[in-house]
Formats: sequence, C-alpha cells, structure tokens
Amino acid sequence: MKVKIILFSLGLFLFTSIGFAQKNKDPKSFISEKVTIAKYHNKGELEHMQKGQLIGLYEERIQVLIRTLPYVAFATKPGITMTTLGIPNSNDNKKALDNQFEATEDYLEKSGEFHGEYLPYSDTGNLIAGILFYEEIMKSLHQYNDFR
Repeated sequence: MKVKIILFSLGLFLFTSIGFAQKNKDPKSFISEKVTIAKYHNKGELEHMQKGQLIGLYEERIQVLIRTLPYVAFATKPGITMTTLGIPNSNDNKKALDNQFEATEDYLEKSGEFHGEYLPYSDTGNLIAGILFYEEIMKSLHQYNDFR
C-alpha cells in the first residue's frame, strides 16, 4: 500500500513539474522596463557636476540609446512584446531576440571598457554637450508617434 502511495505521489509531482515547466512561454519585450533615465538635466546643472558624475551620466545615456534605438520600428517604450506586434512567439523568434540582446550586452560591455579608459581624458565641455545631445534624442523618442 505504501508503494502505491509513493508511486502515485511521485507521478503527481512529475506531472505538476512538467506543467509548470511549459508555462515559460511569455512573449519577449523589445525594450526592457529598466531602460530609463532618472532625470533630464540642463546645462547649468551639468556645469556644477564633477567630471566623474558627468562620465556616469554620459555612459548611462549611451546605454539607454543603444538599448532603444535599434527597436524604434517596433516600439519606443518598454512593454511592447512580439505578441503585441503580431510576431509569432516561437522558440526561433525568442532565440533570435535573445541573441540580439546578448550581442547588445557584449557591445555595451566592450564600449564601457573603452569609455572607462578614455572618457576621463575628454573635455568637460564636450561631455556636457554629449549628455545634452543624447538627452535631446531621448526626448524626441517621446514625439516619435507624431511622425507616423
């Protein structure tokens, strides 16, 4: 009798775990929820910051743009998924998007290493101009739908 109960429990456990394993079919989002910046700055605010802070802002803006701009044809805000756009949520499509995200992360890592080495040599005025320029691009993404 104990053997039947043990086998029944084991079988139930296996069927339950298989059922939960198949539920990981959520559609992939093109733009991550964490791809945002905390605050836009003006020139006066940036001029009062130290170079280390400016370098951090510069790198943050580059990362946001690199994680957003390639997907402008699909979305400009987080939360738009393949399913939302009518793209089949197949394993091949998810794998292709995962590969794209992985390539982006690799690029950002190498780019971050380069920036860590060379940005300290940049002119503070050029860093400020770059930050303001990148912020203007990000602001224009909010107006993107006006062009459609």
